[in-house]
Amino acid sequence: MVTVEPGGLERDDVRALLSEHLTDMFATSPAESVHALDLDALRHEAISFWTAREEGRLLGCGALKDLGSGHGEIKSMRTSALARGRGVATTLLEHLVRASRDRGFTRLSLETGTQPYFAPARRLYVRHGFEPCEPFADYALDPNSVFLTRAI
Repeated sequence: MVTVEPGGLERDDVRALLSEHLTDMFATSPAESVHALDLDALRHEAISFWTAREEGRLLGCGALKDLGSGHGEIKSMRTSALARGRGVATTLLEHLVRASRDRGFTRLSLETGTQPYFAPARRLYVRHGFEPCEPFADYALDPNSVFLTRAI
């Protein structure tokens, strides 16, 4: 059974998964188009972080950033190679949507890449009601970025 737990940034397995995430982001997108957060940025007071685990094994992670005015942003969604195709990303995404609703957010948005590497992520978000939108928060129009949003 997969459980979603708050925190975990201090754990070695989480650090390794986030390092892998950043490495992949820089390998698939131009540096100026990488918006993934490092460990220090994920510790910001406006960000909440969760991990998905099964019998203690890390399967994935995700974060929620409070943008203010009832708007949240999904950050650092990542599943491990072991977890891909098992519904872990869906479990994490559903948790982030519930957490957004519980916090009184009325809108949830995200940025992801346009490259083929990001196609599974884009399909996941669209399946869960996200639609294309204009850049939000501090983002600018970028041919390497897709912006998606949904009402909560």
